[in-house]
Amino acid sequence: MSASGIAARLYRGEAGVNIVGRRKLWFTVAGIAMLIAIASMFIRGFTLGIEFEGGNQYNVPAKVGTLADVEKAFGDAGVEVKTGQTVGDSQYIIKTELITDAEKQTAIKETVAKQFGIDASQISDSAVSTSWGGQVTNKAALSLAIFLAAVLVYLVARFEWRMAVAAIASLLLDLILTGGVYSLVGFEVTPSTVIGFLTILGFALYDVVVVFDKVQENTRGITGSSTSTYEEAANLAVNQTLMRSINTGLVALLPVGGLLFIGAGLLGAGTLKDLGLVLFIGMGVAVYSSIFFATPVLAELKSREPRLMQHANRVKAKRASQAKEAATRAANPARDSDGVPIGGPAKAAERSELAGAAPRPGARPTARPGQGKRPRAGGRPGGGSGRR
Repeated sequence: MSASGIAARLYRGEAGVNIVGRRKLWFTVAGIAMLIAIASMFIRGFTLGIEFEGGNQYNVPAKVGTLADVEKAFGDAGVEVKTGQTVGDSQYIIKTELITDAEKQTAIKETVAKQFGIDASQISDSAVSTSWGGQVTNKAALSLAIFLAAVLVYLVARFEWRMAVAAIASLLLDLILTGGVYSLVGFEVTPSTVIGFLTILGFALYDVVVVFDKVQENTRGITGSSTSTYEEAANLAVNQTLMRSINTGLVALLPVGGLLFIGAGLLGAGTLKDLGLVLFIGMGVAVYSSIFFATPVLAELKSREPRLMQHANRVKAKRASQAKEAATRAANPARDSDGVPIGGPAKAAERSELAGAAPRPGARPTARPGQGKRPRAGGRPGGGSGRR
């Protein structure tokens, strides 16, 4: 079946995934993932770049050898290497612990340059203080708080407070799981990572708002009808936007994957790795949370609303009554004047016996048993022509 056919069936409700009805399963999966992520953050912590904890950065020409050789040379010079990366084909960037002594910085450069047989002036260096890193951290936290507050106000004004709470919960899930991946794998956290975090929150919010807009459309005036519950209407909205969410996620991940795997991996643009990595992980998590977390949280909050609880009970009572009536009709079918169930197999057999008396429309009449051929006009019985 084509993707367009599946999308059409999902939109019409002819085929669907019971996402909202299985929300306890998705909550369990999200809860376990969050526990692992939070535990990793507290136990392992994060690998912070020198922009956050301070340090020195050295630019070394790539012609001296491999990146491993350069990292080993700095280690032999008596300095702890934090990270090393390749920038194109021209140079390596080595980030080390913070060194405040100018004479020691010069000695490290001269030692490394002597080992590779180059002039010390070909190795450039810069230092980042811990105070600057603290300012970056504080401003990043402030930006995140302002963003979440603005999102909360917008969603309350656009929808309602329950949808706002569900959306914020989905965004926090994105942050925690993405941060957990960084902590578990040991990816370096840089200012580019912070920019990527704010970017994925915007992407995740956009997807959630689209789904909630469809939920609001499907559930408008739902208490005036007894055909479906709020949970069922919300699940239909998720299915109607399911293919769109998946397609949007794939389209967004393709260029980011190209940036990460081709730009940073194959072409060696190491400066793109930090931004591409957080975008790739965060957008993947955002697609999951918008489908399997945001709307289930909303349905859970709405299911506690008294008027919707009463409406759900009315729908269930009506369906139970209809099922009981159908069972009663199946057990005691209606009968005609001859006592034969209308539409039943016995009636069909009786009608087949009387088929000769009541031929089907358009069918040629069949001869009755014992009935001979009708003589032609002027002829004799037996088929004579009547001529002597």
